[in-house]
Amino acid sequence: MNEVIKDIKKTLSQGKIIVATSGGPDSMCLLNILTENGYDIVCAHVNHNLREESKEEAKMVENYCKKNNIIFEYTEIKEYKGNIENYAREERYKFFEKLINKYNSKYLLTAHHGDDLVETILMRLSRGTDISGLKGFTKITDRKKYKIYRPLIIVTKEDILKYLNNKKLKYAIDKTNEEDTYTRNRFRKYILKPLKKENKNIHKNFIKLSNQVEEYEKHIKNEKKKIINNIYNENIINLRELNKEDELMQTAIIYTILDKTYKGSINLIKERHIKSILKAIKNEKPNITVSLPSNKQFVKLYNEATIMNNKKHKEYDYILNGELDLPNGHKIKWIEDTEEKSNNVIKLSSEEVTIPFHVRTRKNGDKMEIKGLNGTKKIKNIFIDSKIPTKERELYPILTDSTGNIIWLPGLKKSKFDKSKTKNYDIIIKYF
Repeated sequence: MNEVIKDIKKTLSQGKIIVATSGGPDSMCLLNILTENGYDIVCAHVNHNLREESKEEAKMVENYCKKNNIIFEYTEIKEYKGNIENYAREERYKFFEKLINKYNSKYLLTAHHGDDLVETILMRLSRGTDISGLKGFTKITDRKKYKIYRPLIIVTKEDILKYLNNKKLKYAIDKTNEEDTYTRNRFRKYILKPLKKENKNIHKNFIKLSNQVEEYEKHIKNEKKKIINNIYNENIINLRELNKEDELMQTAIIYTILDKTYKGSINLIKERHIKSILKAIKNEKPNITVSLPSNKQFVKLYNEATIMNNKKHKEYDYILNGELDLPNGHKIKWIEDTEEKSNNVIKLSSEEVTIPFHVRTRKNGDKMEIKGLNGTKKIKNIFIDSKIPTKERELYPILTDSTGNIIWLPGLKKSKFDKSKTKNYDIIIKYF
């Protein structure tokens, strides 16, 4: 960890430092390094209330802080709205920024390490990403009032565990990190491990790649600054001016506009959304609407376009022939094969369901026979139990067969018609 300590001493200035501390091995390693080197620390702990061990872990972190005379700041998320991962991230950073202001701090430190960077880039590649996705995350990210600093990016998980064992430090173990249900876990176990056998310092190559991408981005950003005011003003996009640029610059500009619209939730925007917008821009039709996440839409009207809230909550009923872009900003399509077992994928037998499939909005009295449960449950109650916001329910897709059987609530629940890998199925559908 000598290299990490040198980098910290070179980077950090005087004053209070906010340290995001979950209680896991990575954050406890970072917290201890800062403690031993005499930094003025505020430990920020968020209890997500997603596991039984959460309260014990919070207590463990608090006890460490008491022992070492460190300020311990705590918050918990008691209920979730919409996508759990996105909501949790938003709440965490609201809390961190509150502490930044409270203590007039210039730095927020997080414990992301080199292996995290490799996993992030590989996951983005597998899902499809533009060049910016190859950056993953950088050692330092500039925010308006502070910097996010990730000093452990230059070391691996193995280095962290060695440090903790040598120091005989306590840390929490999240058992869900071993479950194959989560994409990152599968990448860690089945892709990163073999890569590290080929090159145990593979993370250094990914850091180099990340830094190179950041330099390319800086160049594009500088070029974009010169032209964006002629293209985008007061939420109006001048398509004549935009079409003068090459596709690389068009993509950069569209992404910048979406970033302003979505603010802290830009991760909701996927490559397919950018592609759909670029396709609409090039289309000769004068009037085109592209559905985007969070009930927003890109609206093209002749030589101008804008991004606005979708105020119309129209019912829809589409036939699923291969692939569909949905009004809620998601996509649903037939696929050939997958190992995924989440609620984003359903496997069906054509002997039990009747094609063609329909994707539609909820109707009063809709019920579904949930897989593994006896009897039916109202779709309305599934939405309530899953904490789906009322506005999102209006556009939420329901998959039925041609006889009207509800066979799937994409991303939420599967019906009794879903087949496990060991059973016969000849249809696979995925929700993106």
